[in-house]
Amino acid sequence: MLLILSLFCIFVLGYLVQTTGLCMVKGVKEAISGKPVFLISILLSGSFMWVAIAATYLLEQPVSSNSHLPTMHSVFGGFAFGIGAAFNGGCGVSTISRFARGQVMMTATMLGWLVSWLLFAELLTGYSGKGYTVLPTVHLVSLASISMILLIVAFKSDANARKLWLSMLGIGVMGGMVFIYEPHWTPSGLLKSMALSVWNGDLGGWPRVERFYLFLCLVLGMAVAAIATKSFHIERVIKLKLLKHFLAGLFMGLGAVMAVGGNDTQLLVALPALSAAGIVTVASMVIGIYLGITIIARQKNKVG
Repeated sequence: MLLILSLFCIFVLGYLVQTTGLCMVKGVKEAISGKPVFLISILLSGSFMWVAIAATYLLEQPVSSNSHLPTMHSVFGGFAFGIGAAFNGGCGVSTISRFARGQVMMTATMLGWLVSWLLFAELLTGYSGKGYTVLPTVHLVSLASISMILLIVAFKSDANARKLWLSMLGIGVMGGMVFIYEPHWTPSGLLKSMALSVWNGDLGGWPRVERFYLFLCLVLGMAVAAIATKSFHIERVIKLKLLKHFLAGLFMGLGAVMAVGGNDTQLLVALPALSAAGIVTVASMVIGIYLGITIIARQKNKVG
């Protein structure tokens, strides 16, 4: 029963990600142009995870989330991921949503992620900062307080902004519900498990089939949203762009290995866990994306 509920929640999550256009690269671009609301809504999208956490305590089956202190891997990993995302034209979550819209060249980006996990997973994992425990009361009160503030902001905003805020908060609720069933549900978490299993030759470490079901339902939700909004379109494959996206994916994958997860894990797992490492990683991602966008803009100006 919990699996069915999780599949439904991740389908809804995928639908909301597609309709909101959740993408940190897009968020940073809008912030640069003087419109930071979209980026802020993305960064706080996981705050409603407290609903799911509270539910586990009511059911007397609490699920613990991991919080860690930051390390230099958090800094450099987030920065590398951000640079790669900028040149890819989208972050980890939006790469999958663009693939679900028919942008088949995003497969090159995802292949780059997988290659990086295979190359660097054994070398660079195991460098997480010291773990620490956030008291359940502090955890729930902190997230609930942020959520209430965001709800007030949402209902005092215009219709478009209200829809954005509520959709982003809905993503946090859905992500939290899936987390109860599978703490490592994110696409980057799935890739990590696959890569480590292959590298170590340990078939016992291969992800459970249910995790693949969750990933497929995520993509299905995105695809349904793309069709419903008439944004689904099969793009033409260009070899040079395939190479570009593959190289960008390598950087994103390297960053995800170092930071122990891509932006999906950081936004919807680490930040709601009040992990200091997650905060530092996301901040580094934003800086990396900003630098990448700046470099791309300068290159275009030179060409122009």
